[in-house]
Amino acid sequence: MANVLDIKRRIRSVRNTRQITKAMKMVSAARLRKAQERALSARPYGKMLTNVLRSLVSRAEIYDPETGQARHPLLARREENNVLAIVVTGDRGLAGAFNANIVKAAMRFLETKSDKNVDIEAVGRKGRDVLRRRFPIAQPGEEQRAGRVQIVGEHIGIMGKLEFEYVRQFAESVIERYTNGEVDSVFLIYNEFKSVIAQRLVVDEVLPIEEIGAHGIRMAEELTPEQRGAHAQAAQSAGISVSAAETSEMDRRAATFGTAQVDYIYEQPAIELFNNLLPKYVTGQIWRAMLESLAAEYAARMTAMDSATKNADDMIDALTLVMNRARQAKITKEIIEIVSGAAAL
Repeated sequence: MANVLDIKRRIRSVRNTRQITKAMKMVSAARLRKAQERALSARPYGKMLTNVLRSLVSRAEIYDPETGQARHPLLARREENNVLAIVVTGDRGLAGAFNANIVKAAMRFLETKSDKNVDIEAVGRKGRDVLRRRFPIAQPGEEQRAGRVQIVGEHIGIMGKLEFEYVRQFAESVIERYTNGEVDSVFLIYNEFKSVIAQRLVVDEVLPIEEIGAHGIRMAEELTPEQRGAHAQAAQSAGISVSAAETSEMDRRAATFGTAQVDYIYEQPAIELFNNLLPKYVTGQIWRAMLESLAAEYAARMTAMDSATKNADDMIDALTLVMNRARQAKITKEIIEIVSGAAAL
């Protein structure tokens, strides 16, 4: 049995660790609130843009009446030979299985595309590090592929300070690749966030656009009841609501925007407006996915730190019990020695 001094040192060490995990939990909770607000504030723009595009669809010929082909390249569907997968993870760890689960979802998706060439855009350091150990990196300027599955882009450090301008430039590069025919489809692999207990891993087909306002979910994995319970306990202890924000009035107002059955007078032709707004719609989808992934990461880190704090409490209780037993055994031994010495006299 360890002596009392060693056990005291271990208890002190665990207490210091508990202070760190508790502080990280509160920091993650504060950042989660801000991330939720940012994701919520982006919803009205996205919904109104969707309604404007739906209105334009009913007033513009987006498909050639003779050939039936789409007049905008983002609507064109062609044979899928080259796929672009955007894998969105975090830049930091200590978030439980958040990053590992996204990478696993990406690997399952790649198995479904075993006969296709897949380019990977790795967003986040954690996902990038794992994917680099499994797949080669494409070298700029080389026409020959580095492998059937290759990494073509790395975006490190953007999730810690997510800015729309960077996401817009990234989305424009993705749209350009699809328009030029370099890829035939684009998929987003990320953690969709609605509330602390309502989130899921999804594989969302962004391009080609099948229907304005509809998500092309190809794979989805919900939280388990145990995970939802852990998230709920962590949120309640941090003072965060576990239910989704009330946005029914906002959604109702956004849903009525641009849907009136009247004839609008456009300064430019309707098809020209549609063609200009469609890339903004795709950019908004990628921006929303990154905002939700960021909020989900903070929720996962808050839950992981809450669990670590509870484990530290349990360890301190167990070590205190061991220390008391060791102290009692030492005292009992000393009493026995004193009594034995007195009896010998």
